[in-house]
Amino acid sequence: MKEPINTPRDIARELARKYSTMTHDELDVLESVLVPMKFAKGKMILEEGEVCENIYYLDKGLIRQFYFKNGKEVTEHLGSDRSIFMCIESLFREIPSFLQVEAIESCQIYALPKHRLEQVALHNVNIQILYRKILEESLILSQVHADLVRFETAGDRYKKMCKLMPQVVLRAPLVYIASYLQMTPETLSRVRATTLLE
Repeated sequence: MKEPINTPRDIARELARKYSTMTHDELDVLESVLVPMKFAKGKMILEEGEVCENIYYLDKGLIRQFYFKNGKEVTEHLGSDRSIFMCIESLFREIPSFLQVEAIESCQIYALPKHRLEQVALHNVNIQILYRKILEESLILSQVHADLVRFETAGDRYKKMCKLMPQVVLRAPLVYIASYLQMTPETLSRVRATTLLE
């Protein structure tokens, strides 16, 4: 049996539940901001050089944010169902993004256009709170990832990722997980084998 597709109202409720309490009127406003989008597996959600104008809520699917360094792809972020992603510098400075975002699986996404969200937040405290908490969460995730690659051993990096992002570990190609954890695919294979034996 196919899972029912979430409506914009369902997504507004989900966001309110996660980030801020809201009245029916506020849910109406939040729902009016949401822009549904679909991306097939392998399609680009954001290309390098584009300006990121949205905060994205990934309802279903798997995405990766990456950039090129010395001709190689480096995975900066991996996201799965019911998570938020954005290219934060491009979004706030309104400059072309160095990051790209690709759908690793087919994705159902709801965009929250920044300008529209800021407009409605001006007149609405609970939407302001939601906006702030989404940004807080995004900054904390970036810090967690930075600390992970800076301070943890390869084995501990992988274990922590299994704990924090179990769906990503199950579903994302190993080459992207290795890149995200800043290790070679060979090191990741060794780490996984050791972890399975523990």
